[in-house]
Amino acid sequence: MNIGALWVREWRVLMRNRSAIYNPIAFMFLAVMLFAVGSPVQDNARGEYGAAVLWLIVLLTNMLSLDSLFRRDYDNGVLEQLMTTAPVPLLAVLVRIAMQWLFSGLLMALLAPLLCVLLGLPVRVIGATMLALLLGTPALSLLGAIGASITVGFARGGVLLSLLVLPLFLPVLVFGVSAVNASLGQQSAAPFYWLGFLSMLALSLGPFAATAGLKISLQMQ
Repeated sequence: MNIGALWVREWRVLMRNRSAIYNPIAFMFLAVMLFAVGSPVQDNARGEYGAAVLWLIVLLTNMLSLDSLFRRDYDNGVLEQLMTTAPVPLLAVLVRIAMQWLFSGLLMALLAPLLCVLLGLPVRVIGATMLALLLGTPALSLLGAIGASITVGFARGGVLLSLLVLPLFLPVLVFGVSAVNASLGQQSAAPFYWLGFLSMLALSLGPFAATAGLKISLQMQ
């Protein structure tokens, strides 16, 4: 199975289960709206911690979509066939992670202008927020795939998945918030470089670890 066929397959699977796209996005907007209603009225006070709230919501939304990353194919037996018959199982895993990022991290980056307005962040930070999300969210998907591969065999692996991936997400959270806050005051490119570094590091390790985790989960059936 070549990479084009893998992309087509993943697209069709996702279109048949569109709730995997709608539910996380709906959760994100509900969380943002709740914060917008319950936060202080003053825009200045809201903007001081709006970046932290934005990244926390991004992390929670990403975790919400991770539990179904491999579970559907695991439950119906397709994952086992894919891992045993695919010439390069790593490629199949990487395509699945990339598709998950397209409809989570990339979509969040495109929705960043609206999220910034709802959270009371100044207009001047919209560009920096979009860039930070584009650089940081790939690391969330790649690192989250490791936890999803390990917990895919558990009937209720959602809590365990959160415990596994939250420590891995912390550096992305720290540098993501720093990147947005830097654009509020003195400009600094360092947080953006760190976000890019974390994503590249996750790309070099995440797919291999996720593939190994899936093989172990399948052996434990």
